[in-house]
Parts: sequence; structure tokens; C-alpha cells
Amino acid sequence: MMQDVHYVGLDVHKKTIAFCEKKQDGRVVEEGVLEATRSALQSWANRRVPWVGGMEATLFTGWIYDFLKPFAVELKVGHPLMLRSICAGKKKSDKIDARKLADLLRCDLFPESYMAPAALRDLRRVLRFRNLLVRQAVRMKNKTAGLLMECGVAYEKRRLHGRAYFRELLEKIEDVPESLPTLLNMSRSAMETFDLAQKRLITALRESENLAGRVELLMTIPGVGEVTALTWALEAGPVERFAGIRNAISYCGLCSAQRESAGKIQRGPLSKQRNKFLQSSLIEAAKLAPQWNPQLAEVRDRELESGHHNQATIAVARKLVAYLVAVDRSKKPFQFTNSKPEQKEEVDALESPSLSSAHCP
Repeated sequence: MMQDVHYVGLDVHKKTIAFCEKKQDGRVVEEGVLEATRSALQSWANRRVPWVGGMEATLFTGWIYDFLKPFAVELKVGHPLMLRSICAGKKKSDKIDARKLADLLRCDLFPESYMAPAALRDLRRVLRFRNLLVRQAVRMKNKTAGLLMECGVAYEKRRLHGRAYFRELLEKIEDVPESLPTLLNMSRSAMETFDLAQKRLITALRESENLAGRVELLMTIPGVGEVTALTWALEAGPVERFAGIRNAISYCGLCSAQRESAGKIQRGPLSKQRNKFLQSSLIEAAKLAPQWNPQLAEVRDRELESGHHNQATIAVARKLVAYLVAVDRSKKPFQFTNSKPEQKEEVDALESPSLSSAHCP
């Protein structure tokens, strides 16, 4: 890298951005605070000499990264957990944070995080909004049942959210407060609105040119549905970013935290350092997938012999990750092989070269 390149640390906030520009030897060239607007950033970036920038990953990082990237020699996004050390000092301020980010850049110690392309992040935003709509629809369903229970109205749980049964129920209920029918209709209307909106978003994602082929291949895995395939494609990003199955499992939050010191190893519960959207989607899929996939059923039954239902679900979810990675890497439809799975499967076995094809044992 050229010696005259400057290093700029950017401490990003909602309304302001603190910056510090340093030379290779650590001398401060300029520092200050900018408004977090496109016009202010463009005016600031136009005055820079060739520079390398770094910022922490936050809610506001995406648009700032996209806007400033064409102006910089290189722009990096830092991993929030690995940047916690900047908070360990006695003093902490936006100015100090920006200086430390610049120091990490010039010393080549900046803990860079993966930044997905803008197009992928836009589709991911749509999928996460769809997840919000689903949660709201479920809340309305629960509220409908709660209103009926509050007023002592008997109903059939499995049929409650059917349109015909709901109309019949409203016509038959008696001796209830005047507000109940109105509230039930509002709850039903909100639920249908949320449900229709999430279906439209799923249809739009499925028809996206960037996703259609990949999702179709992933859905050839028995037990992987449309939502699971979309979630994997958008949340995991390019499969090449994972060095192996262990990395993918860790990213999905399907392994426990490890603490090792003085030769002693302690394992905790499932790590909180994960992609929560992938974790929840894979765990839900793992509960149903064995019904359509006999190999996943064998994995589940083997774990159930010890009586741990949750461990069985996690084991199935890990196997699903192995299948997803295999299909993604090979770009071929999933196919069963004639060989039976081993009695005891380890993650190391999943990382064998045979996984490079879509023929999974």
C-alpha cells in the first residue's frame, strides 16, 4: 500500500459521525464531527487524500458504507464484539473511539467483519420485515383466542382461525360484552392483513433473479422448505465465506460456547454470538424435517435414545446445515446415496472432502 495513504476511523451514530484521520506514523491529520447526512459526507470525502477507512458495524453502517466506499481506497467494517476492547479504558468518548479505530487500521489489526453486497442486504431486509409481519400475525391470532377466553366463550382451537368457522362463531356467541365482536373483527382483519402482506413478500423474493436458482436447488433437500431456503441464501450469503462446516454451524448458533484455560475445557449453552434469524429458522425446520427425510429421522432417533429432545433437534439442525452447504458448494440438486449413515457422526466427518458434492450420505 502507498505510504501517503491516510487512515480514517469513523465512529458512527444516528445523527453524527466522529472521525479521526492519521498518517502511517500515527500523527493526527484532522479530526472532528460530521452530520450523518449524504451532503455532509460528500463534502467531507471530496477533501480527502487517498484514505483507508474503518467503522464499527451498527444499525446505521449500511448506507454510510455504500455511500463512502467509492471515495476510499478501502473501507472496512469492524466486528462489534471484537472491538469491545476500545471500551475497556478509563475514558471513552466518540473522539477517543475514532482515534482507536484509526490506530487499528494503520497497524493492520482491524477486526474486519463480512459486509454483504448492497443487493443482498436489500433482499435480506425484505425477508426480515416478512418475519416481523409473521410475528404480528401470530400475536393477533393469540389475541383472538385471549379475547374469547376472557369472556368465557367456548371454541375449537384447531378451527378458530378458519374463515368459515370464525363467521359461525360470531353469529352464535351470546351474553358477551358489546365490544367483543368489534375487537374480534379488528383482530381478525389485522391478522389477515399481516398474513397477506408476508405472502406477497415471499412471492417477490422467490421470483428474484438473484435468488430463484439457488433457492430451487436448496429446496431439493427433503425437509427444506421455501422459507428455510430463502433464509439460508440471504442470511448466510455466499457459501464460499465459510471455510468448513464448523464455521457454518457456529455462524448459525448451533454450537455451545467454549472456555478453555490451563487445560480445562468448559462448555456452556448455545452461544449467543450467532445469526439469530438463521438459528430460529433452522431449529424450526429441524422439528419437522425428519418427517420427509429418513436420514434426518435416523439422526433424531439416535439422539433420542439418550432422552434429550433438544439435543436431537440441534443434531438435526446441524445435519441440515451440512446438506445446505453441500448443495450450495456443488451447485447440484440433492441426492441420497445408497450408503447408510454411520452410527456416530461427528462434525469432523461432515467436513470431509465427500461433502463437496451434493450426494450426502
